Amino acid sequence: MTDIVSPEKRSRMMSRIKGKDSLPEILVRRTLFAMGFRYRLHRRDLPGTPDIAMPGRKIAIFVHGCFWHAHRGCQFAKTPSTRTEFWTSKLRANVDRDQRAAEKLAEMGWRVLNVWECATRRPGAADALAESLQQWIDGDSRFGEISARSLAGEG
Repeated sequence: MTDIVSPEKRSRMMSRIKGKDSLPEILVRRTLFAMGFRYRLHRRDLPGTPDIAMPGRKIAIFVHGCFWHAHRGCQFAKTPSTRTEFWTSKLRANVDRDQRAAEKLAEMGWRVLNVWECATRRPGAADALAESLQQWIDGDSRFGEISARSLAGEG
């Protein structure tokens, strides 16, 4: 199967994808700020460069794009039908890198939360997201994730 757009157009499209300050990340930041939490952004001195770091609480939050981080079972995480081998390898490497960063952070005493892009796409996402963030921050889990499924009560 061939791509439906030219290689030049595909290149332009891919170059516009943000690595930081994405809309889902900004929604999570605004939600945390409105809840009264303060944080640091993109701490390069921490493994994986968390999108949001709360040093006083030793909490690292990653806001993952469902496609780029291969969110299992998510409608937004479909492997492209062209160059499947390349994409499978690329996305697997992203997942492995994420796992290594989370483990290193945990070894350093940090708690790690992954907020998936799908959790930010629902209408009124900020309210449900705020409740889930508060519960996780107040809890004692070493690792956690917030997704559309978890906000819908599906686990």
